[in-house]
Amino acid sequence: MASGFTQIIKGSHKALDDMKYEIASELGLPVFQGSEDYWGEVMTKDAGRVGGQMTRKLVAFAELALAQEKPL
Repeated sequence: MASGFTQIIKGSHKALDDMKYEIASELGLPVFQGSEDYWGEVMTKDAGRVGGQMTRKLVAFAELALAQEKPL
């Protein structure tokens, strides 16, 4: 992880990394977990699609979590 950033929830980096590679696989991109995060063979628009899909999933998770909270 880059210096200067604090991981608030332990294990979140691995969970996000797993999500990234799962989405890349679903999109048929030629990357695999453990490839040292080298995505040089992937077009920028395809890498952006992975980030966009991750954002959509994370927003959906957050909306679900907020919807399940009890009002004060």
